Amino acid sequence: MRIIVIAALTLLITSCNNADVNTGEDGSSSNPIPPMIGYTVVNSFPHDTASFTEGLLVHDGIMYESTGSPDAPANNGSWFAQIDMKTGKPVKKVSLDKQFFGEGITIFNGKIYQLTYQTQKGFVYDAATFKKLREFTYNGEGWSLTHDSTYLIMSDGTSNVRYLDPESLKVVKILGVQDNNGPVSNINELEYINGFLYANIWQTNYIYRIDTASGRVLAKVDFSTLVNEARTRHPGSEVLNGIAYDAKSNRIYVTGKFWPNVYEVRF
Repeated sequence: MRIIVIAALTLLITSCNNADVNTGEDGSSSNPIPPMIGYTVVNSFPHDTASFTEGLLVHDGIMYESTGSPDAPANNGSWFAQIDMKTGKPVKKVSLDKQFFGEGITIFNGKIYQLTYQTQKGFVYDAATFKKLREFTYNGEGWSLTHDSTYLIMSDGTSNVRYLDPESLKVVKILGVQDNNGPVSNINELEYINGFLYANIWQTNYIYRIDTASGRVLAKVDFSTLVNEARTRHPGSEVLNGIAYDAKSNRIYVTGKFWPNVYEVRF
């Protein structure tokens, strides 16, 4: 009986988390095809081509970046920092021990939250002093962080996005992301902009606009032109990875791993 009850509860939770996924009898999605939306490049800024970008954000008019440290090619380690947009270089920086592969960060209520890749450990810092306040753990991989007015929002490389309580760091709900083809895997770098969730899709040139109520992909932006431009300017440039929003100036920025530039864009 206990096993039956647990199984029923698990099924109920799974059903609630994926209640808005529209699928047919054959498992296909009945969601409409997301339209493509265009963009214009407003400005560009230097970016350090040794930085393996994992997270990008703007807080109080200051840009922050977090990086990971793959074995090759040469890179400048795992860290997060305030970035001087005139030079692309760190101004104030925290480096991780070599056992950790740094991932996404976000700033919420005076604290910086940071994920690591496969060590299932995150860190919380004072946003003013960069002093480490605590550590926390989670299941699975850590990819990216952003936040709305209440929760931290975390990606883990799957089609699910986790909402975390910022105090307990526990999962309070899960949003399943899907488009016309069904669940969208490899949800990566996140940014919450004007009520919508924007996400880089790992190893693609796309950023998706996602409805935070249903998880449905509402639109796509193709940044192939910027990816090609980055690789022309710096042959070592890798995938698109990094989206930041300056709420005060209503500006959006994008970049990629080892890119020579951060671009200000307008959708």
